Amino acid sequence: MSQKTYKDRNHKKCDHIYTLVDNVADYIDVLAGHGERTMFVWKEKGERNEITYGEFTELLKNFSLGLSGAFAGEDPERVRIAVIGETSPRWFASYLAILAAGFTAVPMDKELALSEISGFMAFAGISGVVYAPSFNESMEEIGQGHPTLKLLIPMKAPGEDAPDGLNRLSFDELCAVGQESGREFSADRDTERVAELLFTSGTTGSSKCVMLCQRNIFAAMKSACETVDFNKDDVLISVLPLHHTYELTCTYLAGCDFGLTICINESLRYLMRDFKEYQPTGMVLVPLFVTTMYKKVLAEAKKAGKDKILAGATKAAHALSFVGVDMSRKLFGDVREAFGGRLEKIICGGAALNPELIQIFETFGISIYEGYGITECSPLVAVTPYYRRKPGTVGPAVPGCEVRIADGVENEDGLTVGEIQVKGGNVMLGYMNNEEANAAAFTEDGWYRTGDMGYMDADGYIAITGRMKSVIVLDNGKNVFPEEIEEYLSDIDLIAEAVVVGREEEDGVVLTAVIYPNYAKYPEKAEADFRDEIQKRITALNKKLPSFKQIRKLEFRKTEFEKTTTRKIKRHLVK
Repeated sequence: MSQKTYKDRNHKKCDHIYTLVDNVADYIDVLAGHGERTMFVWKEKGERNEITYGEFTELLKNFSLGLSGAFAGEDPERVRIAVIGETSPRWFASYLAILAAGFTAVPMDKELALSEISGFMAFAGISGVVYAPSFNESMEEIGQGHPTLKLLIPMKAPGEDAPDGLNRLSFDELCAVGQESGREFSADRDTERVAELLFTSGTTGSSKCVMLCQRNIFAAMKSACETVDFNKDDVLISVLPLHHTYELTCTYLAGCDFGLTICINESLRYLMRDFKEYQPTGMVLVPLFVTTMYKKVLAEAKKAGKDKILAGATKAAHALSFVGVDMSRKLFGDVREAFGGRLEKIICGGAALNPELIQIFETFGISIYEGYGITECSPLVAVTPYYRRKPGTVGPAVPGCEVRIADGVENEDGLTVGEIQVKGGNVMLGYMNNEEANAAAFTEDGWYRTGDMGYMDADGYIAITGRMKSVIVLDNGKNVFPEEIEEYLSDIDLIAEAVVVGREEEDGVVLTAVIYPNYAKYPEKAEADFRDEIQKRITALNKKLPSFKQIRKLEFRKTEFEKTTTRKIKRHLVK
């Protein structure tokens, strides 16, 4: 009988009530069925607001009718409407209303430069744009002379005339038009048309425009519902940007299918406040936020002079777990209270998570379930089942999705590592106006090539080892996945960020670590001290690594690496 640690302790499988739908029409019916349950809680200028499922459904129906009237007589397949701005109920209502009207929704990244936003809108042929108040001036600037934009739709009316050549109707005005139209609401059921356009974040190069149909969107949503441990009584805090398909699908589409309550965090500055007020039971996060939460715990413990007590309690809880004793609530009451007192589960994806954090949070009584996805797969591919977790994996392929390991090569551990390829209802229609990229993205037998490397065990559980494009090929033919080395470097507290690259030198490719030191944590340290101490730590690390994985050269930088809005380092920009 094998021992169980907090890292692989599983939870009892239970039935969850949700509805499997294939299109937005049926999905809206599900939302309406939740009636008077609270759907969203959010704050504006410090004032708390709530909306029920019934109220939200009426809002999106009226807005959809208003949109249909505004673009009456136009080919629906050519009406593409962008949504941009901070997360809000109106953002989500706009997205669903666009799909319901039979148009194409284009979620936009609010953190991009205006020139990039304008360029993406031109490429997609945007007909209208729904935008938050923070974009009132920007959108009117972009709209002047824009080749395809016809209608500006501010979520809150700015109260000025629209630029020449453009119409402007606010969200409320369109809702009123829809309500007064007398037309019966009927949502689109075509599961194969292009329903959504998404621009990839471009961490490995220039962005591409992903085309998704309703079948793709709701296949991923159904997979999330079938694999996550959520129910109607859960309360989630939303912190990730809503334009990102991970948050949109796994928190909003799936969460609202259950009928749970989503509390919207307006700013990370107020996250700890929101924990105490909203008392969440679950969250959907990327690793950066999990790490930030843990650092906050450590900082508070040190501030209170309890850092040694916390470390001792963590070790004690871990030791007791071997004999089946759970002391998380008794030993970590203060930690749990900092997160609202009820937080039990975190779904984490988007990048690799330090496995030690899974164990540490489990000692706190908070379970983390890793997942894996990619925008082109809407995005869900695999999730660790809450009832059968395996450390070091992202779980098996989700229902309705197949995964295979292609062109595999056996590594030193006897595991077959190759490219992760995917087939299923979640896989995109293709890239818009990019035949070359489409040809490269799919195999001859129709599998999507993720560009990610990994292996699969006998139970179908997938482990990610790196990206094909980031693989460093040494002169001796050995392949090094920089993500693996970067994970080791992340354990060195003197290092804030690191990227491992292969530098071409006279005597071959040299494994090089480009390092941004942790200046914020150690403001008293001189630059020379940083370099000397980091070099010593890496020398010690190298002794534990195979010779071909050892870091041979260090480079230091004074500024953080450039990142996407989901906080991934833009590896292709590291020179």
